[in-house]
Amino acid sequence: MKLLKKGAEGDLFLTKWNEKKSILKIRKKKDYRITQLDEKIRKQRTIHEAEIISKVKEFGVSTPLIYQVNLSQFSILMQFIDGKTIGQLPPKLIVEKCKQIGKIVGILHINGIMHGDLTTSNFIYFKKKIFLIDFGLSIKTEKPEDHAVDLRLFKEILNSAHAKVIDSAWKNFLSGYKNTMGASRFSKIIHLVSVIESRGRYATVV
Repeated sequence: MKLLKKGAEGDLFLTKWNEKKSILKIRKKKDYRITQLDEKIRKQRTIHEAEIISKVKEFGVSTPLIYQVNLSQFSILMQFIDGKTIGQLPPKLIVEKCKQIGKIVGILHINGIMHGDLTTSNFIYFKKKIFLIDFGLSIKTEKPEDHAVDLRLFKEILNSAHAKVIDSAWKNFLSGYKNTMGASRFSKIIHLVSVIESRGRYATVV
């Protein structure tokens, strides 16, 4: 078992399941929490994440297959998607794929799911499909304000990690998102993105 990534909520390990490469996500103990409460929270969040990963498949969003959920270890064993993250693609492809990413995010939002960590590292391009991973911060919500936070984070990531293509990438993202959400809901959420920026919590993307 090989450690791939240490995260705030959990660590990711590369392992094997039935001779297939797999990902094991283990939620970490938080020492500042009372043990009983910590275990309850980790158990609830493990169940929640597994449910969301499975649920969004029903909407047509590609996510890893879940092989096993172990509540005593607070872990999820899932399919390893052996592709490249969107962030690893050439700039021209990043721009192109942002339209599809916009559609995917629109599908989540129109079905009441906020991802919570929309980065170009959490979209994986594999066999001409885009897979969405890491639902550890996802919540079920219909609130346009929450969906606007998702969009604002993705915009911020484009600006910080892919600044050279942000204009065309963001334009393509919005095009795909609008196609899924419809003009009315799209306008409301985009307005809220501007409101978030105007609060000064984030640097405004020009």
